[in-house]
Amino acid sequence: MDFDNSSAVSWLRAEMEDALDEDYELELSEPALSAELAKIYRKAHPDSLNRQTYFLELIRLQSELIKLQDWVSHSGEKIVVLFEGRDSAGKGGVIKRITQRLNPRIVRVAALPAPSDREKTQWYFQRYVPHLPAGGEIVLFDRSWYNRAGVERVMGFATPEQVEDFFNDVPEFERMLLRSGIRLVKYWFSITDEEQQMRFMMRIHDPMKQWKLSPMDLQSRVRWEQYTKAKEEMFERTSIPEAPWYIVEGNDKKRARLNCIDHLLNQIPYQPVPHEEISLPERVFNPEYERATLPGELYVPQKY
Repeated sequence: MDFDNSSAVSWLRAEMEDALDEDYELELSEPALSAELAKIYRKAHPDSLNRQTYFLELIRLQSELIKLQDWVSHSGEKIVVLFEGRDSAGKGGVIKRITQRLNPRIVRVAALPAPSDREKTQWYFQRYVPHLPAGGEIVLFDRSWYNRAGVERVMGFATPEQVEDFFNDVPEFERMLLRSGIRLVKYWFSITDEEQQMRFMMRIHDPMKQWKLSPMDLQSRVRWEQYTKAKEEMFERTSIPEAPWYIVEGNDKKRARLNCIDHLLNQIPYQPVPHEEISLPERVFNPEYERATLPGELYVPQKY
């Protein structure tokens, strides 16, 4: 197939529109609410970024993330990013935007379920270690070993002695990671009491998001103050000079995503990497080949 200039421009424009549609689709799903709830949410966030500004900045930052990915793959770097915060604080939203245009073989997400009975008998950090990156990989932890300092502590799943052992061990564990060549970045997404209540209400009334609500999430509302005290001690005892905590103000989702991605890019000294020039080879035609006619029942019905 030969492309003239006008065809190429039209095709590229269509590809860009498709990419923007993907962003827009994500935005429409957050939230798919009744008009009344949407009105309440807009009233609570009158200064939210307009869609055009947000999308332009997001795409610019995502293009930089691709450069970061290329550099990590080329240099063999190992990067771990931890995302922590209260339930509904926006961790999942920023992780989606970071990974949206990246190669899942290089950038992957670790979101571990509750520990099994067997894992409960292991060294606490043991179940996290297999998910750490090899050279040329980035791993984003959607919650991490800091579960012990938060939900496990507040909900009574860990004894006071286990929590104290964790606080004593985690700085050295993270220093071990750093000595092994891993770059470690830790984010805490912070939202207000009122904002969390509003987001929980949105999830309750949004059928597409009810799956995000667990009994543990609802308990986090009851134990807000306990989580606050736990978070404050966690910062005090685990924000070490080699791996400090960074707090992302999360009440405004769009600004939180952009601020977090921009900050992450500034933590890593990535550089442009050499790329071989790519050219599309000519298709080989075999005059004796005849394409088989496949049975119609193999095809997905074209309903749309």
